[in-house]
Amino acid sequence: MDISQLSFVWYHGLQEISPVAWQAVAGNHPMLDYRFLFAFESSAAVGEQTGWIPYHLAVFDGEQLLAAAPCYLKTHSYGEYVFDWSWADAYEQAGGQYYPKLISAIPFSPVTGPRLLIHPGYANPQALGSAMLSHMRALCQEHGLSGAHVLFPDPTSASECADANWLRRNGVQFRWENAGYPDWETFLAALSRDKRKKIRQERNKVSQQGVSCREVNGHDVSKAELALFYQCYCNTYYRHGSSPYLPLAFFEQISRDMPEQFRLFIAAQNGEDVAASLCILGSDALYGRYWGSLREISCLHFELCYYQPQLFCIRHGIRYFEGGAQGVHKLARGFAPYPTCSYHYLNHADFHQSVARFLAREAGTMQHYVDELEERSPYKVTSSPA
Repeated sequence: MDISQLSFVWYHGLQEISPVAWQAVAGNHPMLDYRFLFAFESSAAVGEQTGWIPYHLAVFDGEQLLAAAPCYLKTHSYGEYVFDWSWADAYEQAGGQYYPKLISAIPFSPVTGPRLLIHPGYANPQALGSAMLSHMRALCQEHGLSGAHVLFPDPTSASECADANWLRRNGVQFRWENAGYPDWETFLAALSRDKRKKIRQERNKVSQQGVSCREVNGHDVSKAELALFYQCYCNTYYRHGSSPYLPLAFFEQISRDMPEQFRLFIAAQNGEDVAASLCILGSDALYGRYWGSLREISCLHFELCYYQPQLFCIRHGIRYFEGGAQGVHKLARGFAPYPTCSYHYLNHADFHQSVARFLAREAGTMQHYVDELEERSPYKVTSSPA
């Protein structure tokens, strides 16, 4: 079909889009699920008051939704995990206004996934993806936005951005892969001796402090357990001198509307619940999202945020556990570095070129960092056959 015959529409919220139609283009990524994204909006976690203004792009052939992109107008750079504060400072020192900007992302979630959501039955997805990026650029030009940013795209969406000559920024996260381990001891046996010893020591230390852990899904979670989790979640922010992004209503909604994807790991000390971590379950990956505790317990963070989710993946045959942004300490717990990226279009031509030069320098530094990380693999070194 001729792209010119399609309708490109910007919407101020998901409530204006059919949930069934959205799901038909969104695929099976749990954090692109209509219910997950809508929970941000209906709980007021995103909106004008938070600086995340929903402005989703939808593409129609008549009444049929062919494609969509989760987009937001941002009045700051919080909650993105792709840090462009220095760009904003430079832009504004030169007399420009960096905010608002347009981003395509999952709010508060540094999770790789599709960003140009195109119906699998559409015959020419590359042309449609290119047209969607053109409409993002046109929006920036029409309304004087500083630029558009596609954060943590999967390889398909990233390829579309690269073909459109958007600027690529490289990043790195840490992911644990379940290599078909039948049990925990088989996983430990794959590690180098010192890493295996360290993990056992950490888990023993937690156990010796009277701590036990349990898993709760959305079907079974109680109000008291959700309240505990939220108190723990808030404590994590308060301890770092900041405020939590998400209200309790958000977690209540996703536990109710997405019970199969909602996984809570709770730690009790001597029978009293004292800490919790939340993960979101996809078809082949478990995504670690939030955690917190009510008291300081040595090594509890590793147990609740890494080892319990890894055990879950082994029990249920889940291939990946993604532990979130940053954290080189994850290497010692069996994680390995894997590349992430973002793509950027800056509306001002000279500024676009300045950022391009910066990113070229940064890419070399990032590659050196990744090379160093790969040399620190926690797994046994296997000799090559002669």
